[in-house]
Amino acid sequence: MSDFFRTIQAESRGLYKEKMSKFISFAVPVVTADQARAVVKRIANEYHDARHCCWAYMIGTARNEYLSSDNGEPSGTAGKPILGQINSYGLTNVVIVVVRYFGGIKLGTSGLIGAYREAARQAIASAVIVECHEQARVTFNFPYLSMNDVMKIVKADEKIHVIDQKFDNDCLMTLETDADRLPPLKQRLLDVTGLAVISG
Repeated sequence: MSDFFRTIQAESRGLYKEKMSKFISFAVPVVTADQARAVVKRIANEYHDARHCCWAYMIGTARNEYLSSDNGEPSGTAGKPILGQINSYGLTNVVIVVVRYFGGIKLGTSGLIGAYREAARQAIASAVIVECHEQARVTFNFPYLSMNDVMKIVKADEKIHVIDQKFDNDCLMTLETDADRLPPLKQRLLDVTGLAVISG
């Protein structure tokens, strides 16, 4: 599995019109399924007068957490083509929502599939696609007397980010870095007197 993944930098939009029907599409970066569902809810509320609000999301570097919805359109005509565009661009950590305003003329199965596919494609096409490095975390505790040794390690690498820290007689810290840099980081930390890794 690659440590790199492709996603979009920021929310983007697309618009596709077909036989009086209007398809407004949104591509939004997310990192969890809950965030994706919250985006769907926000857009559905904002466009509550639209006939349909169809969507698909893909989560995780392994790209194995995904879901799609036709939201009342004939089965397989909306969610699947939206998800298909996410796949064809090799994206993850993204949700695409397409709201449809019905124009009075039925598009038929193939017409719907083509319209939702094109609307999703336009949202992606107007986004900035970025390649990101998978991140990983390590949480550990150590005695206060070892603080200088720990901070030397943290400050020696700009790719190490402090996520959480609690300083007392017994200190606790969580660090985040690129996934492939975590094993050597843990090795350096374990050389510190009294340090114990809790998780990661």
